[in-house]
Amino acid sequence: MATPVLLFGTFIVWTVIKAEDPARMACKWVVTAIIGTIMVWKVAPMVGEGGYGGAFGGIPLAALCSLGLAITWRHNLAELVARPIASLYDGGNVAPEPRPAYSVAQARQKQGRSLEAIAEIRQQLARFPTDFEGHLLLAQIQAEDLKDLPGAELTIDRLCSQPGHAPANVAFALYSLADWHLKLTKDADAARRALERVIALLPDTEFAFTAAQRIARLGDSNTPLDPHAERMFSVPQGVRNLGLLSRPTQPPPAEPNPDQLAEDLVARLEKHPLDSASREQLAVLYADHYGRLDLATSQLEELLQQPNHPARLQARWLNLLADLQIRSSAGYDVIRQTLQRIVDHDPEAAAAGMARNRIELLKLELKGKERGQTVKMGTYEQNIGLKHGPPSPQSA
Repeated sequence: MATPVLLFGTFIVWTVIKAEDPARMACKWVVTAIIGTIMVWKVAPMVGEGGYGGAFGGIPLAALCSLGLAITWRHNLAELVARPIASLYDGGNVAPEPRPAYSVAQARQKQGRSLEAIAEIRQQLARFPTDFEGHLLLAQIQAEDLKDLPGAELTIDRLCSQPGHAPANVAFALYSLADWHLKLTKDADAARRALERVIALLPDTEFAFTAAQRIARLGDSNTPLDPHAERMFSVPQGVRNLGLLSRPTQPPPAEPNPDQLAEDLVARLEKHPLDSASREQLAVLYADHYGRLDLATSQLEELLQQPNHPARLQARWLNLLADLQIRSSAGYDVIRQTLQRIVDHDPEAAAAGMARNRIELLKLELKGKERGQTVKMGTYEQNIGLKHGPPSPQSA
């Protein structure tokens, strides 16, 4: 007998502790105990006696006690029925996973109270020391608001030294550090060191490939050091007093020297062999200016052989090769084989679907190119439409 009583008492204590309002739950159990005592010591004997007293005294009193219990526990009974259904939408009583909150820090940052924002972030990082968002936000405030690049670099170093971070997060943090060096101090060497860390920490990955591309473009005269800066274009001075000229003329645009451009691209690729933009430009120059489709193909094939490049670049380079083959009249079978390589690489990709569509329309594309070619038709008389009678063309 002692064991059931002990278990029931333990259950009562557990419900009081787990209740949202423990005092209210305790009052319910007190009321339940009072009603239960009345039913055991008063109602049960009256019903047991039967007769007039049981029918007109015990049964109504029993109904009244039952109504009291229903009123006392109505919310709990309703919750017991509805909780399994509601938990499908709100998760039930499962405690939410604790996560850091940086809304206060971001508000302080927008108000220009950077030091207070950093203090808020450090409080969150004390509880969640490996949170990527907190470290990156801290480094951003140090770099952009306080102009403390050494502090931001130290924060990024601590982040990268922590185990368990996703490679994409590590690469993004170092890319951001490189951007801050370029934007705030125009320090290409420091940016290069940050990008080289991506290659060292994440070798043989797409992130290392992207870092190598960015290193190749650092300090390029055509590319600003700050990747977010506005491009500046120089506009040459036009013809002065154009309205006073008897025959207005437009000066021809200065064309770059293809030979010099090819030499510059070759020299750049010797220094930065992973510079895909320069290699693409050189391939187009080989095919369109020099008419050397074989050299252009070798340049694009070298790009395709580079390891760890993104799949989207694979499709881009093969489509570019197909374009050069079409402009060089390489033939239907050769071009179709180039486009089929996109399909074979990843048949389920969107680029594969576009390649299939292009293969289906390839013959029409080739016919359109043939119709667009200039055909020498000969020399005809001038003012032919002003003469009487049918025109007679002269042989060229």
